[in-house]
Amino acid sequence: MDSADTPLSVCNVVKNCSLPFPGAFLDFLEENGLDPSMYAMIESVPRYIRVKPGCESHLLEMEDELKCKLQKITWLPGFFSIPPQIQIAGSKAYQQGKIYGMDAASGAAVLALNVSLGDHVLDLCAAPGAKLCMLADLLGSSGSLTGVDIARHRLAACRTMLHKYFVGDRCRLFVADGASFSLLPFRSCVETKPNPCMTGKNDPEIFAEWTGKRSWGDRKKAKARSSAATNQIQSSQPELIFYGRHSGVVGLCKNDIYNAVDEPSTSGYDRVLVDAECTHDGSLKHIQKFENWGWETLERRVLDAKRTDSLLHLQLQLLTNGFRLLRVGGTLVYSTCSLTVAQNEDVVKQFLSANYSAELQEVEVAANWPCRSGGIPKTLRFDPKTSGTSGLFIAKFTKLAS
Repeated sequence: MDSADTPLSVCNVVKNCSLPFPGAFLDFLEENGLDPSMYAMIESVPRYIRVKPGCESHLLEMEDELKCKLQKITWLPGFFSIPPQIQIAGSKAYQQGKIYGMDAASGAAVLALNVSLGDHVLDLCAAPGAKLCMLADLLGSSGSLTGVDIARHRLAACRTMLHKYFVGDRCRLFVADGASFSLLPFRSCVETKPNPCMTGKNDPEIFAEWTGKRSWGDRKKAKARSSAATNQIQSSQPELIFYGRHSGVVGLCKNDIYNAVDEPSTSGYDRVLVDAECTHDGSLKHIQKFENWGWETLERRVLDAKRTDSLLHLQLQLLTNGFRLLRVGGTLVYSTCSLTVAQNEDVVKQFLSANYSAELQEVEVAANWPCRSGGIPKTLRFDPKTSGTSGLFIAKFTKLAS
């Protein structure tokens, strides 16, 4: 049997670690200059939760229910740490939409965008939805939020989260390929006034107020659309699967949404988040899941050379398209939960070499963050040892006038 196929206990490399990593994964870590000892910290790195704004008065009640202290994260508003073994899914606070799990490093990526009231924000890789909810909270009753993801079932989970936390009023969700998505925000109609093209209250071409309750016929049509979703994404327009009352959609014709001719440099998004698909090697809990999924699955999803090359190409495409949709003077944050240079600094370098109007920016709010500088000035890296979080890379850009 080849040594790369032989499971090796990381205990042979790192004390107090129980994950039986395959030799091929240890080789992957060594090739990328990553310290395998960080995975030994899975039992000591805390779990993080975000408390929905307005629910802070229930902290003592939450502590009694979870039977642990909620430690406030001073550098990240609204976030608290709890012991890693604590499960929140069965708690009333979670079920009632008062808290949700979100790693502090992921919250930092959202905070780096510096969202302001009235901004039009694009989350180009929105699933599973925690960042989307945080963005919606930061916007409040202003601006608009557009979430995009290529996987319909994952975006449907985002829709469920928006409902659960009551933050979807100004949001719209599109099933689409983020590398080619091209719809701009409705800057002039976010308050949604009746549209001249409206010919009748029940006109199927007019977007009425969203409702989750659908007839049997509508559900049958939705099922048919879902089964053809892959072909639709590749050959047709994005699929709108949710829109809030003040998202700018209600009262519009389909042509108003899909035939926009505005120029991104002036009518694009104020803020764009590209939290790109990656190998997830920086996520301790994600890597731990391969104990149940099987280590051969890790080799297929993380170590396969063809998949890695495909990911690098996708990451560059997502970053490039997100930047194209950004208005001049706007802010884009690129992040991944990989700790490899190839998926982070190398992607940033390739992007900058081809986009002269892109400029790296300091993440000013990061002055007191527990992170370190990335391999390129102004970029940031979170990791278990330095930050007490999962791994995350952050690069912040602005678009200059041509």
